[in-house]
Amino acid sequence: MSSPTMLLLDEPSLGLAPRIVDDVFATISELRTGGLSVLLVEQNATRAVAMSDRAYVLGTGRVTRSGTPEELGEGGGMAAAYLGLSREAES
Repeated sequence: MSSPTMLLLDEPSLGLAPRIVDDVFATISELRTGGLSVLLVEQNATRAVAMSDRAYVLGTGRVTRSGTPEELGEGGGMAAAYLGLSREAES
């Protein structure tokens, strides 16, 4: 336990004040920079994807989108995945 290779986090920002959320994400980023692998489950998709190497978006228990932050960013389907929109409606 003194030298973990992976950290699993489930909703670490849930219910926290915005200032504390910033601190939580900064700490996660520092841990990643230090070489720790992080598996993060988070409702704040924008923040989570921005700090990820790869992300998976779930909808009704299935992967609806996956990719790098660049692939999931502009035009990558994040709004469609979260709002139930078609890709055409998203543009």
